[in-house]
Amino acid sequence: MNETMETLRGTVDSIVFANEDTGFTVFMLDADEVLVTVVGDLPGIAQGENVTLTGRYTSHPTYGQQFKAEIYQRELPATATAILKYLSSHVIKGVGPRIAKLIVDAFGAQSLEVIEKEPEKLAAIRGISLKKAQAISEEYRHIFGIRTVMLYLSRFQIDAAPAIRVWRQWGNLAPDVIGENPYMLCCDAVGIPFEKADEIAVELGVDPQDNRRLQAGVTHVLNHNLRNGHTCLPRDKLLSTATGLLETPDYLVEEALCQGEAEGVFVGDTVDGVSYIYLPELYEAETYIAGRVGLMLGTSPPQPKSWEAEIDALEETLRINYASLQRKAVNQALQNNIFILTGGPGTGKTTALCAILAILEEQGEKVALAAPTGRAAKRMSEVTGRDAKTIHRLLEPDFRDKEGKRRFKRDEKNPLRFGTIILDEVSMVDTRLMYSLMKALKLSCRLILVGDPDQLPSVGPGNVLRDLINSDVVPTVHLSEIFRQARESQIVANAHLIVRGENPELGVRDGDFFFLQKGSYQSIALTVADLCQERLPKTYGYSPLWDIQVIVPSRVGALGTVELNRILQNRLNPPEPGRYEQKFGGIVLREQDKVMQIKNNYDIVWKRDDGEQGAGVFNGDIGIIDLIDRASQTILIRYDDRVAEYSFAMAGEIEHAYAITVHKSQGSEFDAVVMPLMNFHSKLYYRNILYTGVTRAKKIMIVLGRPDTVYKMVANHRKILRYTNLDRLLADSLSHARVEEGLL
Repeated sequence: MNETMETLRGTVDSIVFANEDTGFTVFMLDADEVLVTVVGDLPGIAQGENVTLTGRYTSHPTYGQQFKAEIYQRELPATATAILKYLSSHVIKGVGPRIAKLIVDAFGAQSLEVIEKEPEKLAAIRGISLKKAQAISEEYRHIFGIRTVMLYLSRFQIDAAPAIRVWRQWGNLAPDVIGENPYMLCCDAVGIPFEKADEIAVELGVDPQDNRRLQAGVTHVLNHNLRNGHTCLPRDKLLSTATGLLETPDYLVEEALCQGEAEGVFVGDTVDGVSYIYLPELYEAETYIAGRVGLMLGTSPPQPKSWEAEIDALEETLRINYASLQRKAVNQALQNNIFILTGGPGTGKTTALCAILAILEEQGEKVALAAPTGRAAKRMSEVTGRDAKTIHRLLEPDFRDKEGKRRFKRDEKNPLRFGTIILDEVSMVDTRLMYSLMKALKLSCRLILVGDPDQLPSVGPGNVLRDLINSDVVPTVHLSEIFRQARESQIVANAHLIVRGENPELGVRDGDFFFLQKGSYQSIALTVADLCQERLPKTYGYSPLWDIQVIVPSRVGALGTVELNRILQNRLNPPEPGRYEQKFGGIVLREQDKVMQIKNNYDIVWKRDDGEQGAGVFNGDIGIIDLIDRASQTILIRYDDRVAEYSFAMAGEIEHAYAITVHKSQGSEFDAVVMPLMNFHSKLYYRNILYTGVTRAKKIMIVLGRPDTVYKMVANHRKILRYTNLDRLLADSLSHARVEEGLL
């Protein structure tokens, strides 16, 4: 590669590829009658434009020499010939070669000026109405506006993708909006980090003690802590953290916070004598869930019907005997408008759930089954024999609002048409998703929640399942008896030992749980690779890609997902002639790689093997790369029985999945799980991590490392601290309701 920055001038001859969302473009540049392939983030580039590019020549293994543009300037075509080529390229909606020729014949080199400033003159051309002339002018100004915004933002080193988001948010007003308050760039729809907005504010001369900066800093602290699972923060902790971030006197931050409360930017509430601060969205979500659950509890029948006869009949039909707690669970699920069923592995949750389903269906009830992830929904379908959807699919994703947040078709005005909804893996459900679901329930809908509170809480903010249980007001049955068949599994036995705080049996050699003692990172990593490549496939016939999953606590370190994925890719899917690969950032994606989708994307198009088409791939979905097509800049990924299509620009939404974190494994089960553990790290190595990892294994569980690491994890029962108030808000709402009814 030639590292020298060069300047290239010419006219855009043709567009090879353009991604409207990210701005990534491939085009042919006519530079003094020599065609050069140019790649880069160059949104809106159109055929016929004159451009000046600064960048470097690179050598592509398939396409040869390319010019990678890093800085560019654009000039609209000035001659009639160039303008004709520009307009004929369909850059303006409604203008093709025929209309372009009519416009250029009429106005020559002044054509673009007429389109922008005097569109009514276009109406004099036969075939162009005044309405169409105005539409052409509006579209032209739209295109010119994007360029103006991008040019303005380039002075702050903001690249194409966020610049496009800025344009979509504020249009031509973007420079004025940013000039007035650069911290507006931190909104969800744009997503510029606070630190970057702070740099821009310095360039624009914003006073460090400006109230807009102080409120933006407080908002940043709250948003950052949403990613740590908190729906709110105690006021004193928020103020001390924000004061340190802003390096501003605490009384000024306090004043900005108080003003923000008065303006509705923040919401304060006092719970059990502690003052908390929320972002409005999270406060609305948490209080709505509490209110709706309270309403469901208040409308449950005072003298519920006993379902013992129906349970007896089901026992006779299926020739099984339900344990007393299972019978209690079935009764309570059918007697209440909201009910929670919990229990560890082997305790009969699925058996109880199938009994509830059978009786509901016998009663003619319309029931929906749902889970937070695609893999969890698939597993729910397998164990119940009935169709299950992700919660997102159940709610029917519709559009994004002006803040960039996904909205659903199903809500209070268009509720779900089910009498009962059964939701599995509720420990994974965060406050925002539960809020969306609650809004979509019709008033008479029964909600049955199934989950294991001893597993890790949701990745998103909140601790919904545990809070509902801790409120002590939602009917709950916890199944604790391990059934005979499950007792024969060392995986199940050790999982229950771990959750009780007892050390698992590591010395058993003839069961389904194996511990391999290893003393070094290198020996652990090599053994993991051997297990996945040879030992497990040869012994049990498992597919290294579909049946075996490596699960670890962390992304980083010698035994983190990043390093293990590198090792496992080299062992399980090494480079081969004819197997295409492409480098994206720091990783190489290769055909036949095992990958995971790492964010919800409702717009990815997929096609099933039977021809059915749809859209949407979700966080945690695991698939195999079928094809990397450099010519079309696309990647085809197989997820079970469907193949999804990605553009190269979307490659940041996937990562290797030979090894995944325990958090990412939630809601999934695998025939064989391999869990390497390094030396003890208190922040990542605690009981819930170990328990959740062990319970992901269906047939074989292998733990590698040192026994004392495992024992320390069991002893480290560190509860993940999450500032949430759902349990207390729910208890308070019921107390107030009872006072109003004269019951207290």
